[in-house]
Amino acid sequence: MDDDIEQDPSDETLLFRIAAGDVESLSLLFGRRQQNVYRFALHLTGSSSMADDVTQDVFVAVIRDARKFEPGRAAVPAWLCGIARNYVRRRLAIDRGAASIDADEGLEAALPAASPDPLQDLTSAEAIDRLRRAVLTLPLRYREVVVLCDLQEMSYADAAVTLECPLGTVRSRLNRGRALLTAKMLAEQRRPERPLARSGKVTGCVA
Repeated sequence: MDDDIEQDPSDETLLFRIAAGDVESLSLLFGRRQQNVYRFALHLTGSSSMADDVTQDVFVAVIRDARKFEPGRAAVPAWLCGIARNYVRRRLAIDRGAASIDADEGLEAALPAASPDPLQDLTSAEAIDRLRRAVLTLPLRYREVVVLCDLQEMSYADAAVTLECPLGTVRSRLNRGRALLTAKMLAEQRRPERPLARSGKVTGCVA
C-alpha cells in the first residue's frame, strides 16, 4: 500500500515536497494540473499566448509559495486557479485599463434574479464556440465564476476560495452571470444575417 501511495502522490503531498525543494514533484504537479490552469486562463482571456504566460507564472509562483497552501481549505486546483486569477487580472488591467475589466455596461440591473443554465443545451461545436465568445464579453467578476463552476465544474466552496469571496457571493454572481450569458447568446442567435446584393456579392466588408 505504501508503495502505491508513493508512486501516485496526492497534489497536497507534491506541494509539501515542492516546498522542501523537490524539483521532480514540481514537474509531476505541472504535468497533472497544467491543463486546469491553462483552460481557466484561456476562458478568461481568450488568448492562448496570455494563457501560456499565466500558466508559466503560476508554476513559478508555486516554487516560491508552495508552503502557503493550507490543506483542507480548498483543493489544489482551486488554489492554483486563485493564483492564476491574480495574474490574469493584472494582465487584463494593463491591456484594457483597471476601470474596465469589471464594467457591466449597465446591464446587470436589467437581469432577472435567476436564469436557465446556458450550458444545458449545448450539442454542437458551433454552439460551444458561441458560448466561449459570449463568456469573454461578461464582466470579469461574472466570467470568473461561470468559468469555474460551469466550464470547469468546480464546487461552489472551492470557487469561493479561488475568488476570495463568501459562498453566497459565488451563488449570486453565478446566478447573474448565467442570466447575462443567456441574454447575450439569445441576442446573437436573433441577430439577422447581412443582406446580399442582387449580384450575389456581399454588401459591405465582412467583419
